[in-house]
Amino acid sequence: MPAESEPVIFLKGITVDVTYRIEQKRQINGAFPGPKSQALAARRAKAVAAGVASSLPVYAADVDGGIIVDVDGNQLIDLGSGIAVTTVGASNPAVAKAVAEQAARFTHTCFMVAPYENYIELAEKLATITPGHFEKRAVFFNSGAEAVENAIKVARVATGRQAVVAFDHAYHGRTNLTMGLTAKAAPYKRGFGPLAPEIYRMPMSYPYREENPNISGKEAAERAILAMEKQIGGDQIAAIIIEPIQGEGGFIVPATGFLPRVAEWAKENGIVFIADEVQAGFARSGAWFASDIEGIEPDLVTVAKGIAGGMPLSGLIGRAELLDSVHGGGLGGTYGGNPVAVAAALESIKFMEEQDLAGRARQIEEQFFTRFGAIQKEVSALGDIRGRGAMVAIEFVKAGGKEPDAALTKKIAEECLAEGVLILTCGTYGNVVRLLPPLVISDELLGEAFDVLEAAIRKHA
Repeated sequence: MPAESEPVIFLKGITVDVTYRIEQKRQINGAFPGPKSQALAARRAKAVAAGVASSLPVYAADVDGGIIVDVDGNQLIDLGSGIAVTTVGASNPAVAKAVAEQAARFTHTCFMVAPYENYIELAEKLATITPGHFEKRAVFFNSGAEAVENAIKVARVATGRQAVVAFDHAYHGRTNLTMGLTAKAAPYKRGFGPLAPEIYRMPMSYPYREENPNISGKEAAERAILAMEKQIGGDQIAAIIIEPIQGEGGFIVPATGFLPRVAEWAKENGIVFIADEVQAGFARSGAWFASDIEGIEPDLVTVAKGIAGGMPLSGLIGRAELLDSVHGGGLGGTYGGNPVAVAAALESIKFMEEQDLAGRARQIEEQFFTRFGAIQKEVSALGDIRGRGAMVAIEFVKAGGKEPDAALTKKIAEECLAEGVLILTCGTYGNVVRLLPPLVISDELLGEAFDVLEAAIRKHA
């Protein structure tokens, strides 16, 4: 139901100026999924490849603020943001206006054919907000996987080396090269080989699952460094790529000191240090980029997801001497840096700045840890709660130990969905509930979603 609202006032004095088109209300109307969604599912089965899976059994008709309206009129609270994409909202008016205005002028020329100003403007803007106090260059693509592939290309050209290091629990994409970088076999790699060569996997800092619970971040880094030196040799490695907060692997936050020491060792050995900020970037972690939290200055940063308010866009930003080392024509793509998507990105970034969405993410983090930290003391199945900003998660285990409980995780996600709350699962062991609410969600709606999640936990755990 359309309903305008006053600006939403959050904790600690931050005001996010949002006027919702859709009443921010959860409601399920009768059978779920409803008849229209069921009819679409039948059509889908005859037209869409079976290899494409969906979290929801219903089909979206409208999305605004923290609410997804399906084709049958059900309204679900969105704690997924299209996997961290719709940070500024799925129908942010300023973004929608920018998209419409740019589309009315031109939708495409291909920057490699007839370049345009807003591509340059976005490159300039990202040079100011990405981590690193040095001269930068940027290039744009369509997906996070494309950005990662091109980061590896740049590192190999710049160093003249071939070896690439990734980490346990990593997720970097579904293309051939990025599948090799991704740690999880199913569903991402199984049956799709052979994979790209010269990729090496190193142990990650995973505080909850360390054999030695007292190991420091720096000690965990030295463990990985020793493995790199023994297995590859520092002088043979072109790039080390890591998610500062691992996404699909389970929202794993490495122990403090791990990232700085790995980055330091990379610099000592002439290795390009790549921060994959595709999921954690653009205010999601409570900072512009998760690398900022420990003061890391990556040589290259890959971005996508939250960059453009839902429009398909990704980018690679980093040291000028690295990106300029590639020969003319070596980087690009027909749709890379599409002018409509770039317009959406510029408006999304402006909105994040003006509304302090990084601050809003920190508020969500505080509410999450206060609420679920208390529950964790009462319910042993909550093995770990972790994350940064509005990128937070619960790892579920079997009572009395740390054995992953994927079945319980699935039950809780299904229970939430039946009650009208969309949550996503992830993790190497399939036992992590991840929460990625849009940063324009109201405290009232977020609290209601947390109520549903808590009830599901208490019912099934």
